[in-house]
Amino acid sequence: MADDGFILCAGLDEAGRGPLAGPVSAGCVILPPDFPLEILNDSKKLSEKKREAAEKLIRELACFGLAFVEHDEIDRINILNASMKAMSLAFDDMMKKLPAWCENHSLPFDAKKIEAIADGNKCPELPCPVRAEVKGDSKFPCIMAASIIAKTARDRIMLDYDKLYPEYGYAGHKGYPTAAHRKICHEIGPSPIQRLSFRY
Repeated sequence: MADDGFILCAGLDEAGRGPLAGPVSAGCVILPPDFPLEILNDSKKLSEKKREAAEKLIRELACFGLAFVEHDEIDRINILNASMKAMSLAFDDMMKKLPAWCENHSLPFDAKKIEAIADGNKCPELPCPVRAEVKGDSKFPCIMAASIIAKTARDRIMLDYDKLYPEYGYAGHKGYPTAAHRKICHEIGPSPIQRLSFRY
């Protein structure tokens, strides 16, 4: 059992801030002390195969939360606020699981001894101390894990949308502002999941 100075550190990151369509996602992860950190990296720097393998292990071993803010809400509150909201919701989702996870890992649970680190230069509103770290997804394993959880989940959603709206090619670009995505939007109009507040 850890001593009184033990702190649980939650990493937070989002995925899908730049796309022109679909939701923004966020992950929140607390890693166990014995997690194999060598499999982690910024999700964008991992191959799809390595990212999915890491995600599987994160889901099995870590305490994680996941949340989405949809395209229409992004249009209403803007992408920065939507990203912060997604992180806050992901933290809440993680917290629901944390007491049982701590018990299973023989770790002390104390809501007053949780700290969070968010990737970027802005912090979501959380019920615990939180700080922002620019390029945190390349410095802190817990943020790397959150990045992986957020990206893999969002990618799967965009693959599902590709089946619904195959003409937009979401399986290939996941809604990012590629020339092909912009071209089809101008030719046939925005898709039902388009972020209309974004210039496409």
